[in-house]
Amino acid sequence: MIIEGILFTNNKPVSIEISDGKIIRIKPGQKSTDGPQLIVAPGLVDIQINGYNGIDFSDPDLTAEDLKKIVAGLWEVGVTTMLPTVISNDHEHLMNSFKALSNARTDPKVSMSVPGFHLEGPYISPEKGFRGAHLEKYIRLPDLQEFKQYQEAANNMIRLITVAPELYGSIPLIRYCVDNDVVVSLGHHNGTAEEITEAVDAGATLSTHLGNGCANLIHRHNNPIWPQLAEDRLSASIITDGFHLNREEVRTFYKVKGDELTILISDAVDLAGLPPGEYIRWGVTIVLTPDIVKFPAENVLAGSASTISKCVGNMMRFTGCSLESAINMASRNPARLMGLDDIGGIQIGKRADLILFILEDEGIHIRQTILNGDVVYQAE
Repeated sequence: MIIEGILFTNNKPVSIEISDGKIIRIKPGQKSTDGPQLIVAPGLVDIQINGYNGIDFSDPDLTAEDLKKIVAGLWEVGVTTMLPTVISNDHEHLMNSFKALSNARTDPKVSMSVPGFHLEGPYISPEKGFRGAHLEKYIRLPDLQEFKQYQEAANNMIRLITVAPELYGSIPLIRYCVDNDVVVSLGHHNGTAEEITEAVDAGATLSTHLGNGCANLIHRHNNPIWPQLAEDRLSASIITDGFHLNREEVRTFYKVKGDELTILISDAVDLAGLPPGEYIRWGVTIVLTPDIVKFPAENVLAGSASTISKCVGNMMRFTGCSLESAINMASRNPARLMGLDDIGGIQIGKRADLILFILEDEGIHIRQTILNGDVVYQAE
């Protein structure tokens, strides 16, 4: 199989040869005489996504067909790898959610796109604002034995966990996770600079959706944002839907963390991918727009509905960064953080996870998605 397009790194024609799911040859291509060629880039990697197409990854009744529907929907927007994210809940619910997710990875293509899961909570700050949309009744202190149960239920597939560093028991949990190949991220917390440093010394390497999961009113000097920005050992995941962070925040975070330590995430909720309108969730009416989910009564955010491919376009507009940089932040960087060495780039020997797209003012528009050398989505 040979893929022809414009390489995302240098805007030059490229020819990519694929065999047995791997990239085996990359050479200069020929410029098309039949109109503009599609841009080719590595598939996008979303390490924080809560659901899609009306299906929630935290649903303990999730089926193999549900998971396949989500994955296929995300192929259409260029996501070839994802970490289904399960958020704070009671013990039984979390056990059942991870069992359901693990059991749903039956289709080979689906399991290839889902190399692991993300546990966001329940070991986070119970403080209002810092806990975000997580319900206080489900938040608790880190419990290593409890986490081991979740990992067993997940068939050892929890590969990322978000914790609050200031909680009693967080440091032993961080050390255990790092020793057992689970990436630790700091999020939904009100940790001091000293507590953040201690967590990083223990092995934490990421800040979860930096600037979110944070109270509206914080001390202008002593707050959890500055020390995470200042810590060069921490990458930062950010939601660039244009609502969770404003342009100035995105530009500032990017100036500090740069091309190497910035990671784009969608943090999309289950309503993403559905038609805009009113829906009932959590017993209340919420409004889905093309970009966000909000509570109409309070006119406040209830979640993200933007895909990571849209976040790539926004990142370019907000910061002026190159297409190469934006793609790397949504592919290479998260793959590298998670130790997924066979994806996240266009190099000989890597798995042939590729996207072909056109670039317009509002972002990238996927025309074809390739997973392990097979076309899994083709636009009509």
